Amino acid sequence: MAIAEMRKLNLVAMSYDKDELLNALHRARAVEITLAPVDKETGESRAVEQIRSELSSVEAALSLLFLEVERTEKEKGQKTTELSQNVEVSYSEFMSSSAKKAEITAIVGKLNALEDEKIAFKNDLQKLERELKTAEIYKTLDKPFAYFTDTEKTRVRLGTVSVMQAEKLSEELEKQELCAFSELSREGENALVLVATHKSQAGETDGVLSAYGFTACPYLGEQSGAQLVKELTEKLKALESALLKNGRTVYEMKEHIRNLKVYSDYLAFALEKASISDGLKGTERTFSLQAYLPTEAVQTVETELQKVSDAVYYEITEPTEDDEPPTLLKNNSVVGSFEPITNMYSPPNYREFDPNAVMGFFYSLFMGFIIGDMGYGLLMAIVGGLIWWKGRKTPSGLSRLSGAFAFGGVFAVLWGALFNSFFGFAIFGKANTIMPDPQTGRCKFVGIEVPSVLVISLIVGISQLTVGYICKAVQCWRRGQVLDGVFDGIVWAFFSIGVALAIVGLVEELNVPTLATIGGVIAGVSLLTAMLTAGRHEKFFGKFTKGFGAAYGVINYASDILSYARLYGLMLSGAVIASIVSNYGGGFIVSGNIALAVLGVLLLFVGHGFNLVMNLLGAYIHDARLQYVEFYGRFFEGEGTLFKPLGSNVQYVRIK
Repeated sequence: MAIAEMRKLNLVAMSYDKDELLNALHRARAVEITLAPVDKETGESRAVEQIRSELSSVEAALSLLFLEVERTEKEKGQKTTELSQNVEVSYSEFMSSSAKKAEITAIVGKLNALEDEKIAFKNDLQKLERELKTAEIYKTLDKPFAYFTDTEKTRVRLGTVSVMQAEKLSEELEKQELCAFSELSREGENALVLVATHKSQAGETDGVLSAYGFTACPYLGEQSGAQLVKELTEKLKALESALLKNGRTVYEMKEHIRNLKVYSDYLAFALEKASISDGLKGTERTFSLQAYLPTEAVQTVETELQKVSDAVYYEITEPTEDDEPPTLLKNNSVVGSFEPITNMYSPPNYREFDPNAVMGFFYSLFMGFIIGDMGYGLLMAIVGGLIWWKGRKTPSGLSRLSGAFAFGGVFAVLWGALFNSFFGFAIFGKANTIMPDPQTGRCKFVGIEVPSVLVISLIVGISQLTVGYICKAVQCWRRGQVLDGVFDGIVWAFFSIGVALAIVGLVEELNVPTLATIGGVIAGVSLLTAMLTAGRHEKFFGKFTKGFGAAYGVINYASDILSYARLYGLMLSGAVIASIVSNYGGGFIVSGNIALAVLGVLLLFVGHGFNLVMNLLGAYIHDARLQYVEFYGRFFEGEGTLFKPLGSNVQYVRIK
């Protein structure tokens, strides 16, 4: 459980061997090439632009195919697997993907054509649906639209008004002697009306129609309304059928998903290689590169380089103090589950030790304390453990986070046993609780009554601060800074131990006042030592100010200890809700009323489910904050960059 030791590779070779050498370094899968910053004015080369464009096209086609396969299989009730699973390929198969360019181009072209066709169908479908909606009201007309035309002395108007206005319009037109009004049908909020009026008063009638929102019929010719609606309906069905056929055609192309995935990742590698090639220094005939590789991969890399050409000159050396090697974490799958939590804050730099094992323990300990229930812990351990186990071979962000929750669940079971809580029930009996009750437990601290579990949370927090100072000492000793490790780490660790002993001694119920004295002496001597040695690297007045700063730092230290009170606050809120849900739900179940019993079961499921989710969210956020601010603030430097070997920028394949 450490950060891998790195070596620096300096290489010079002929330009015509560049591509093969980059392939060789990719084949080793253990080399990260370092490049100078890209010149924005120069921009990308044409080769890089072409590969980027082709990759974008393949990715877009894959996305279209993914969406259609997912939609279709969801309708069929099938579980989609090929979309999320990585494709396992040999190195030779991966590299031979370049020979499939014509085949992939044809597939992408067909998918794009089908997508264009789909878009056109959807546009036509929307247009037709709007037209059919307009025509629906005319479906009762069995006479052609041409039938409703003006005569020599009569003006005929066929059209629609709102149902609310139809009756008012009828009353208004009845006031005209040479006008006839008829409501033919209704469809939704509209009414189909026919108005005939003598041409001598046509202008007056048109004014009335306009005032009441009359819309004239837009159709003409020998076709009837019924025929029009039938024709539009048939066109609509034909378009829907064509759209379904389009979807089936796309779905049938799912057999190409594997090849598209492999080719997409090959293009991603080709793009990375082309970008690197553009950024390498060299002359007209030669080029040079610098890279980092793990010490354990040196022999593999040398073997691959020697396969390419004899005209390759390289040396592998230790990084200098001015170099900034990337960080390669070498952890087992348990500790690896906590790496994303640290990396969200900052990856450790190459020259410090990996804190994930220690942090992971405290993260799980605190999460278990916050949850504090055996039932919740079992659910976390089982569900999180299954997700973690399923993704252990190809870890993802979700599987690693699930692993962290699973280990937190194990500690939640342990804390839950100590607090005698199983989904809020005291299953061992209230008299057999090892730890004080989070809700009612009280103790006297320097004469003041405080929650007992609050004191426990502060002691747990001080234990982490103590370990943080020990980590500081280890960090210094690794670099040969023996005195710094003692005075900046161990002395403050003893101060923390003294504070913890003093707190325990000041709890009256424990009746160990001697510990308060012992703790006070240890803390006092440690603080005095820290003050006297804080300015050891300073001159004259700086020695005094540094010592004063060390004393003033006790205020910040006290603030840090109080930050761990959040453990108690979060744990108490979850415990209260769990207790309420269990008491009410259990009471309903044993009431003898079937309806109340069903309600009680639902309350238990919904209530505890909600409580667990909210507790997990709070635990995840506040637990991480304690690690980042209180714990890492003691020793962690960060600002590292994770090791990314050439060709690691893949999404879909896993090379054997």
